[in-house]
Amino acid sequence: MENVVSTNRKAYHDYFIEEICEAGISLLGTEVKSIREGRANLKDSYVLIKGGEAFLFNCHISPYSHGNILNHDPLRTRKLLLHKKEIQRLWGKLTQKGFTLIPLKIYFKNGRVKVEIGLCKGKRQYEKRETLKEREAKREIQRHLKR
Repeated sequence: MENVVSTNRKAYHDYFIEEICEAGISLLGTEVKSIREGRANLKDSYVLIKGGEAFLFNCHISPYSHGNILNHDPLRTRKLLLHKKEIQRLWGKLTQKGFTLIPLKIYFKNGRVKVEIGLCKGKRQYEKRETLKEREAKREIQRHLKR
């Protein structure tokens, strides 16, 4: 049972998603409570692999509304929980030209916060326009089929 909290819709527009994998995330208590309130934002966030560990950067999790002075920093770097083999496999693919790791969505799975990360390749401007044209064409076809 998945309960999606936040999706990175810009990633689907700006990148070709080659591969998707699921990762756990190391959070503080107030961060989990804030995510339960739906106050997470993945816009402009990315994943880097340093020293054999994966980290999530620029993910904005708003401070918990009922928190006190010891609330968390909204843009703090968070560690992703992946198996060593998964990190090595992703690192091997990241060394190829043009690939990057982008978080696609944050969700709850069996009471735990999970992050879906995608191995992505950037789109050029004309490729983005082509994607929009294809989407519009599919919508037109669906409209005509409904009639």
